Amino acid sequence: MSQNDPHLRGADPRVAGGRLTVDLDALAANYRYLAEQSTPAEAAAVVKADAYGLGTGPVVEALVDEGCRKFFVALPEEGLAVRRAAPEAEIYVFNGLFSPEAASFYREGRLLPVLNSQSDLAIWEAHGWDDADMPRPCALHVETGMNRLGLTPERVRILAQENALTGALTPRLILSHLACADTPDHPMNRQQLEEFQALRALFPDADSSLANSAGIFLGGAFLCDVTRPGVALYGSNPVNGTHNPMRPVASVQTRVAQLRHVPAGGTVSYGATVLNRDTVVAVAATGYADGYHRSGSGAGVPLRETVPEGACGFVDGKRVPVLGRVTMDLTLFDVTDLGPDALQVGDFIELMGPDLPVDDLAIACGTISYELLTSLGHRFERHYVRGGARI
Repeated sequence: MSQNDPHLRGADPRVAGGRLTVDLDALAANYRYLAEQSTPAEAAAVVKADAYGLGTGPVVEALVDEGCRKFFVALPEEGLAVRRAAPEAEIYVFNGLFSPEAASFYREGRLLPVLNSQSDLAIWEAHGWDDADMPRPCALHVETGMNRLGLTPERVRILAQENALTGALTPRLILSHLACADTPDHPMNRQQLEEFQALRALFPDADSSLANSAGIFLGGAFLCDVTRPGVALYGSNPVNGTHNPMRPVASVQTRVAQLRHVPAGGTVSYGATVLNRDTVVAVAATGYADGYHRSGSGAGVPLRETVPEGACGFVDGKRVPVLGRVTMDLTLFDVTDLGPDALQVGDFIELMGPDLPVDDLAIACGTISYELLTSLGHRFERHYVRGGARI
């Protein structure tokens, strides 16, 4: 990892409003666990959206060290970033080809497009790159129930017949995406599996992939040849209503910018939330511009009518609730119960980490862990930790 990459360093620690710590040992442990659960399939890794907000370079390098050889991204520029960190990897791009000009990115990075439509097929056949004696290597996305991206079953059957005659494309991988894998007993899972099995059989020389993070825990036939763990790698619970077997990877702390004493009856933040006691308020230098969602506000927004408490932070293992509305750059916390002089300007409050897992913070904000992780801004100082030391 380049120590000179400003994106990975984040903000200057002397002036940053908070810090993000990424535990690469935990990431590696999560990959090993998911790879074990994927056996006999090969576990790839989904690293789109800047590795779910945690930094493509260091995340990919750590996964390569654990034996990961296949990666999935959403866009070709993300694929080029993976290529810099993993020169020998197979890199698949989910979102396909938008125009003939896009093919140059794929040639430059030896990226493999996931073809989702007739347009994708035509562009890749006309403008794609060849691999030795394999013309136009690619993946094919077959639609089995998401109705998001993917070739229709009818088009897949026609393509299988045409390609058997012409050999114009070399499908290395046939994939589809589960819609309800995080709910193991949902009937959609079995329906999609059966549809996928019928379509993958049309391409006997290609590997197949169906299971995302949650799909891995469905096991059996869902594993196919390649699994695609994503959010579970980064510490989130992949299956609803179960114990989370994953280790937390990201910790976020915000810095205290000011401490205020507000008497009972005083008001705080936009909308003037009224305090019902004498309160010590910690003004923290993180807000929704940093990915700390406004929906986690302690009061004064409609969400709080159904989730009264809102989000919270932690100081030395003690809970400190958010006060009033989260703003763009600042969030207020009630630190009264910590006692006098427990905090000073420049001290830190944990927003996510050992005391507050990402899934719990997501629930408090009325969202999902994916959105929180990928929203993390670049105003944080960034630490990457491996082998117990910062790298």
